[in-house]
Amino acid sequence: MKMFAASIPSKEILWRSIILFGKNVATYKFALGKSLLDLAENEIGFIGLSDLAVPFSKHICDHLLLADKQGTSQNSRFLNACRDYNAGRISKDELISTTTSLGFNNVIDAFHRVGGGDIQNRFFIDERKSRKGITITDDLFELKNKIQFSNFPFEVEARWRLVETAWSLNINPNLLEAKHDKDNRIIFLEGKDSRRIDVTSSRDSLNGYQEGKCFYCSREMTLKNSDPEHSHDVDHFFPFVLKYILKHPNLNIDGVWNLVLCCRNCNRGTGGKFDRIPEIHLLEKLQRRNEYLIQSHHPLRETIINQTGNSEELRINFLKEVDKFAISCRPFRWRPPHV
Repeated sequence: MKMFAASIPSKEILWRSIILFGKNVATYKFALGKSLLDLAENEIGFIGLSDLAVPFSKHICDHLLLADKQGTSQNSRFLNACRDYNAGRISKDELISTTTSLGFNNVIDAFHRVGGGDIQNRFFIDERKSRKGITITDDLFELKNKIQFSNFPFEVEARWRLVETAWSLNINPNLLEAKHDKDNRIIFLEGKDSRRIDVTSSRDSLNGYQEGKCFYCSREMTLKNSDPEHSHDVDHFFPFVLKYILKHPNLNIDGVWNLVLCCRNCNRGTGGKFDRIPEIHLLEKLQRRNEYLIQSHHPLRETIINQTGNSEELRINFLKEVDKFAISCRPFRWRPPHV
């Protein structure tokens, strides 16, 4: 009798593992990810490298205008060509030619690599040797029919902005701290001169780490503003009002560790959370979510560590302590009404 069955990750989980947890020495993976989403949207099965070079180089060129550092290497002929194109020094045909010959040297091989190994379900087949291009697989096309597909471009963009901004600031990751602007729902960083740099929407940054679901009731959500039925709120797990009540020396109630995405019903619908303190099992879920974030690369990883502790034990104790303070001010627990 079998006691355990192998857990098979969904295609959404596999895609997010690549974007959120794959290692980066350059941001090419994000450009390829956005290009693949474009191909799936347009139902393109095979694409030659010269055609793939068009959206791929465009994404890179657009981001070079936001942050010039798009990799850890001191020099890149491909990135230099993108810079030259942005400056008007080379033509688009020259850019596409250089991208075709140099832009895909590593990213196609490494795209599916996560945690030292390659995921088995691939979103494209490398056919550069036989056909000078790649073939999109059914795994990627099947994603198009999922509600989460519309979230993926936002998540790739948010992840890209976090990585490139951290590199461009050239600050020790231990000193980086991503902060949240509650009114504008923006994640921002501060440079060495304390200059604020808006990075990305807080909803786009956090959505992938919750698998596109409401933190409280697990209802699927979308980042598209045109879909009110599955829309969401950025919520403070421990209510924002506690900022003015708790006298905790190290508490940043507006920190990334305390931000979750939830559906509007849970946040402010009938029986919604409002300023109440969630039940203990949800506190445990917050701890797991934060550990999930920490497995990612900076700056969100370092931000969570800086705000809550440099070991899992310290982070658990931190949440317990905040919960103890919070429930003394708001002595009642809340649970999602729709679970």
